[in-house]
Amino acid sequence: MGMRRSASIPARINIIGEHTDYLDGLALPFACEARLVLRASAAESTSGDPTIVALWEEANGWPATLEVESTIPIGAGMSSSAALCLAVVLCAQGEMKPMEACLEAQRIEHEILKTPCGLLDQMAMMFSKKDYACLIDFSSPSVKTVELPKDWLFKLIDSGVRRELSETSFGSSRSDAELQKHAQDENQRVLEALHAKPPQLGSLLNASHQGLVALGVSHPKVDAHEERLQSTPGVLGARMMGGGFGGMILVLVEGAHVLPETALVRSSEGGFLEELLE
Repeated sequence: MGMRRSASIPARINIIGEHTDYLDGLALPFACEARLVLRASAAESTSGDPTIVALWEEANGWPATLEVESTIPIGAGMSSSAALCLAVVLCAQGEMKPMEACLEAQRIEHEILKTPCGLLDQMAMMFSKKDYACLIDFSSPSVKTVELPKDWLFKLIDSGVRRELSETSFGSSRSDAELQKHAQDENQRVLEALHAKPPQLGSLLNASHQGLVALGVSHPKVDAHEERLQSTPGVLGARMMGGGFGGMILVLVEGAHVLPETALVRSSEGGFLEELLE
């Protein structure tokens, strides 16, 4: 009987605290219902998508047939690449401590995908619990779960703008002082968000987006979409998610009736591994 494993990894929604993980800052993400599932079945040789095979070999995987199913949109600021790398690590190496899985997933993402990522995505995906957000302090790093208020109602709007994170070079164009100022401002917004009512949280989201504009990681089309959303009745605040230059816009709304064509975002459990029987 050959080995078979399945790893299920959620997408992550970062409420606030963007571009802080590589600056020893704070972030407040949670896992949502969109997921990526990798199934690995023992075989004479490894087969599958070439990128997945390359990640698998970098993670010291065993000969396997690799199959992926995913509802996480690619290039949308919901960390599909980090989800894939985590799934590869868990299937290749089996049960391991969550932080070890995060670090190994970050390593293979750097090596194979050439993505200059921090640890926000991986930690959010591995440490999240349903109905809770993760308060992550990257200076340690450490995670504290925080119950999501029931009146924090989020929707995701696709900006329609896509860019590969591996193509971005924002860090090289910003001085240390500018980066530190951004981190300080975002950290303060994260701390204020912990006790915020929806209207205050909406203002924090708007301010966070302006911080991303100042950092030089937004996009004119995203900014225009953002302004339209912020002027929509019932929208309390909105900001671009992810590494920047496009992707999804996180929108805080008064109720499900606002932007009725879009469903509310639901929280989910973190990533997990299953050993499958033949």
